Amino acid sequence: MTREAGRIPPTAVKRRIAQAAFVLAVLAVAGLFEGYHLFLASSILAYAIAAMGLNVLMGYNGQISLGHGAFFAIGAYTAAIGMDRFGIPYMLAPVMAGIVGMGAGWLIGKPALRLEGVYLALATFGLAIAMPTVLRSDLFSQWTGGVQGLFLSVDAAPSWTGLDLDQTIYLLAALYFLLFVFITLRLVGGLNGKAWIATRDNPIAARAMGFNVTRAKTRAFVFSVLACSVGGALQGIAVQFVAPDSFPFFLSISLFTAVLVGGLSSPLLGPILGAIFIVVIPSITEDIWQGGSWAVYGAMIIAIVAVQPRGLAGMVAWAGEKIGALPRS
Repeated sequence: MTREAGRIPPTAVKRRIAQAAFVLAVLAVAGLFEGYHLFLASSILAYAIAAMGLNVLMGYNGQISLGHGAFFAIGAYTAAIGMDRFGIPYMLAPVMAGIVGMGAGWLIGKPALRLEGVYLALATFGLAIAMPTVLRSDLFSQWTGGVQGLFLSVDAAPSWTGLDLDQTIYLLAALYFLLFVFITLRLVGGLNGKAWIATRDNPIAARAMGFNVTRAKTRAFVFSVLACSVGGALQGIAVQFVAPDSFPFFLSISLFTAVLVGGLSSPLLGPILGAIFIVVIPSITEDIWQGGSWAVYGAMIIAIVAVQPRGLAGMVAWAGEKIGALPRS
């Protein structure tokens, strides 16, 4: 092998540098913020994980769900029950939540995916409406705590690490976030991504190409539920409390909004920007117009979608193209 053949292409070097910088930036947040701001950062990562999964389902596979807030709740409650009833370490609770969520996603998704378009959206809508009532039910109150909910006991990392509780929770969320970034990018860039896109664009042609359309839909749905469940578990750990009122139907709409406003078919930047939007913007709009914050919030959504159908990620891409086109001095 020649020396030239053994060299890493410059584009690959730049990509690796960008990846390393991204990882360092995510981890560095733990040292740059504290208290409430670090809690917001943890929430953004939790919602970004959920949005990544829903983005795969909607953006890459073309399925519409209005009920993923229910799976967010399943993840949060699974983590809470595991920690409260079985003493599972909070670091492993999201894994348990993901496993339970995947099982629930497969059981619900298998029959639900026979429906398409608005019919699937309506079926998942019913799930989101029913979930808070189920969590309040006396039938499951022994496990869920009923209307009182459950408190999660989370301890800071060992003292020798120098990390406080907020930093510990954030770094836990960052670890799972980076893991899902890796998994999501590998999935959408591989054969699964090709199957999802082919199924979305033309199911008949996808079958002719040899793709199993039913399997592709099921995998997309199950992965989206896995991500939402893990995101819910991390949010529950960040808040250290779960209750039925924490997971209303509006949560499903918020996740749906994060995907559309962030940018469909943008596997990384879209979910991050969408999560920032649904976590941070409501408090900003309240400062802009007290008592009318949701009117401002809705107007911002309309403006973003009207200006750039690809959402905030599309705006960033457009700005990057314009900056790149500027003449160099």
